[in-house]
Amino acid sequence: MRNALTIARREIGAALASPVAYVLFGAFAFLYGYFFADYLQSFVEAGMRMSQMGGFSGGTLNVNTDLLRWLMASTAVLVLFLLPLLSMRTVSEEIRSGTMELLLTAPITDGQIVLGKFLAAFALYGGMLALTGLHVGVLFWFSQPEIAPVLAAYLGLLLLGAGLLALGLFFSSLTRNQIVAGLLTFGALLVLWLVEFAGARGGELGRVLAYLSVTGHMEGFARGVITTRDLVFYLSFAAFWLFLARESVRSRRWRG
Repeated sequence: MRNALTIARREIGAALASPVAYVLFGAFAFLYGYFFADYLQSFVEAGMRMSQMGGFSGGTLNVNTDLLRWLMASTAVLVLFLLPLLSMRTVSEEIRSGTMELLLTAPITDGQIVLGKFLAAFALYGGMLALTGLHVGVLFWFSQPEIAPVLAAYLGLLLLGAGLLALGLFFSSLTRNQIVAGLLTFGALLVLWLVEFAGARGGELGRVLAYLSVTGHMEGFARGVITTRDLVFYLSFAAFWLFLARESVRSRRWRG
């Protein structure tokens, strides 16, 4: 574990020394801020319409279900498109620069290499999510949302990110070209997102496709509901791709 943490610290330092990380953080903050402002405006306008009608509209507005739920669901889709940019350099940059051979000849295991890379990317992703704390804090300052559903939504985003980063790490281990790794990851995630719409047709195949949707399992977390089904999916999804990434790195050791 110590070797993995050493690799993670080195990776985080290298990422923060590159402008790519700051561009990615800035893009995420901008797009998330746009979604937040848009949903907040819609929420406020709906509240004003209810007020003008004397408070009678067949129900009441709730910050968790009518604002945060949709904000977190949109954030999941945003993460889906941005995380390939974070994972694409994890291993491919080592291969391109020739430092992968140094790692493979060092007294560390393939699993420690993969785990260290994954932990670094996951820590940076956690930093991205931390940027959203300001917006959510504003809601807590001016209203009284329930904390449990908010924590459940963030847990879902963390698990979703772990799975996406693990998949991106695998594709990054297949090539020395960062752009190719990013495109492969983006293509795979796009397919795993679109199967949700294919699964809406129903039937046995539809249920299977709906289960494979990476964002579909985020819906429960966004509502504040944590189920074993969704937890098992995200954890097994991340473990599967980390296993493949380790095997990919191991194959390079034997080929090298």
